[in-house]
Amino acid sequence: MLNFSHNHNFHSANLTAKKNTLYAMIITISMMIAEIIGGIYFNSMALLADGWHMSSHALALGLAYFAYIMSNRYKSDARFSFGTYKMEILASYTSALSLLVIAFLMIYHSILKFINPESIAYKEAILIAIIGLIVNLICAWLLRSSHDHHHNHHHHHDDLNLKAAYIHVLTDALTSILAIVALGFGLLFGADFLDPLMGIIGAILVLVWAIGLLRQSGKILLDANMNEPIISKVVDILRLFRSDIEIKDLHLLKVANDKYTCIISLNSIDPIDINLIKKELSKHEELVHIIVEIYPK
Repeated sequence: MLNFSHNHNFHSANLTAKKNTLYAMIITISMMIAEIIGGIYFNSMALLADGWHMSSHALALGLAYFAYIMSNRYKSDARFSFGTYKMEILASYTSALSLLVIAFLMIYHSILKFINPESIAYKEAILIAIIGLIVNLICAWLLRSSHDHHHNHHHHHDDLNLKAAYIHVLTDALTSILAIVALGFGLLFGADFLDPLMGIIGAILVLVWAIGLLRQSGKILLDANMNEPIISKVVDILRLFRSDIEIKDLHLLKVANDKYTCIISLNSIDPIDINLIKKELSKHEELVHIIVEIYPK
């Protein structure tokens, strides 16, 4: 095992999010098991289908919780030279992919219902949707409170792992709301077409959320950070420091929700004190790990 004097633990775990994600996962799994057992016992396909649908969100919550555990477990491991933050981002990206699958399945089954309408047990289905909505609102409140708590400490920066779990729960809550509206109109006015229509509308919203989450997490995984505002601040400091400095290379790597590693290669005619450059750059709290190389022109 490698040991270095410099600490690569740049990312502070969102402990509130970790705890509340576990609670949300337990609640979701409990509801999932109850619905599956109830569906089998009462011979209700609607109840059984909702139980299996909830299993996908239980899996996403489990993935988010696992990412928090692994990120914290290996945070001081020297093998992770830029910390373990990307474990959480990888979980976020995977959750976003699963949201895409859920959205396409929602569209597929909704189209099938348009083509081959089936009789709906409205009262039973509405009851299931209401129970599912209550469970998801509780989980959403748990995850939202974690999100707000984290923002109070880290300004506007998102915890994408938490955001992915939150969107999964929000997706299920949205599905329940749309289902209640569609089933209510179907029960009162016989508008059977609203059930698959609401399914397609919900799927489109899920697609939008999933694509946005994929872009955010994918950008971090691929280190596409060179358009971040901190870059212009770094360049301004280097230009003001010495007029003859030429920036040969500049890399910015995100190592936490609001922290970056900065690697700079410079060309200069005259010798420059690297420590002075680091001192100036360190005035920006976002930069937690600064590496500077200087080459003569």
